[in-house]
Amino acid sequence: MTGTVPPHNGDQIEVVAARLWDAEQRATPIDPLTATPGGFEPTDAYPVQLAVVDIRRGLGHRVVGKKIGLTSKAMQDMAGVAEPDYGHLFDTMWIPDGGSFRRADLVHPKVEPELAFVLAADLSGPVTPAAVLAATAFVTPALEIVDSRIADWQVRWADTVADNGSSARFVLAERGFSPLGLDLRTTEVTLRRNGEVVGAAPMSEVLGSPLRAICWLAQKLNDYGIGLHAGDVVLPGSPCRAVDAHAGDEFVAEFTGMGPVGVTVE
Repeated sequence: MTGTVPPHNGDQIEVVAARLWDAEQRATPIDPLTATPGGFEPTDAYPVQLAVVDIRRGLGHRVVGKKIGLTSKAMQDMAGVAEPDYGHLFDTMWIPDGGSFRRADLVHPKVEPELAFVLAADLSGPVTPAAVLAATAFVTPALEIVDSRIADWQVRWADTVADNGSSARFVLAERGFSPLGLDLRTTEVTLRRNGEVVGAAPMSEVLGSPLRAICWLAQKLNDYGIGLHAGDVVLPGSPCRAVDAHAGDEFVAEFTGMGPVGVTVE
């Protein structure tokens, strides 16, 4: 494990961002930011995340959407927090349906099922669920591979926010479905690891509806002068707990009426 991150303010935002990016590149965890002497201010968490986004963009990584985390009670309980967060999705994180990722490239990977939204129009907060629905081109089964660059997932809200919402990889099914006429609240998902059911829940566990989660995201992004754009992928959060991923594992999530999406771990 690397040394602790010093308390920071102002120009030290970039220092903390560089430590997080280095930890991700080397798949080597750092101590919790919130456990450092003097603490880590929650108000600095998103600025640190955006500083890591700038590092990625400087390397040619392209933002392709956003992920919302900690939207279900199961995930909030797992992380010990009481409110959602968001992170950025990059083209370098995208895995094709049925593809794979290397366990050795990540620190503490976990897999969770989500119902991805792909937008047909821009969105900026505040918005209503009806507006989200109108701006959606299609929905599709998805998996998110979350990872924490913080040692042993010992995170508080500010740790996971600074760490880009603990994002790592994501998988989208090859099939898209119009959300019109679908009851997105009652859509059920079952997650299997190596054929064994390890999670099952309706999408209503995501803030009552994934549409509400995206409303929350649009408003939160607006606070930072950021919008959602046509073509963006939005992952609204998982209705059930994320599951540890080990080399050799195969994960498949099946959504009622939409079919499966899968990924394997090398």
